[in-house]
Amino acid sequence: MFKMNRKTEYALMALRFIAARGFEKTTAREICDQFHTPFDTTAKVLQAMNHNGILTSVQGVNGGYVLDCDLEQINYHDFTHMIEGKQMSMDCVEGSCELSSSCNISGPVKKLNNYLVDFFKGLTLKKLLQEDELIHLTIPMNLNEEVRYES
Repeated sequence: MFKMNRKTEYALMALRFIAARGFEKTTAREICDQFHTPFDTTAKVLQAMNHNGILTSVQGVNGGYVLDCDLEQINYHDFTHMIEGKQMSMDCVEGSCELSSSCNISGPVKKLNNYLVDFFKGLTLKKLLQEDELIHLTIPMNLNEEVRYES
């Protein structure tokens, strides 16, 4: 159901790597060599993060990228929009499903989409990228009951 785009995967890998290095500059080539990601795509996601104020690009022979923001201030929902250039949602929420005229679950799927969007808006990049941090999600199943999920 939910699938992370490769560009977002590469961006998160690069971001975590750069954040761990502190103020030491990191090049696209270093990231590609470390994680075996394609150079063009990696360079594009680094440029997108630079353009959106997450990273700063330092030009020149000893250039590279450094973290330029507090990862607590950026949520996953906005981050994916920065990287992919589109909002995340399920196909039938946007009306592009071929079964939309006869579908009997469009309401529940829209509800599920809203829950996921709310969850991703509450998930900061700092929380996501911390190895030992549990991510908690509380979803109301009906008006009288709540179920808590942990990952």
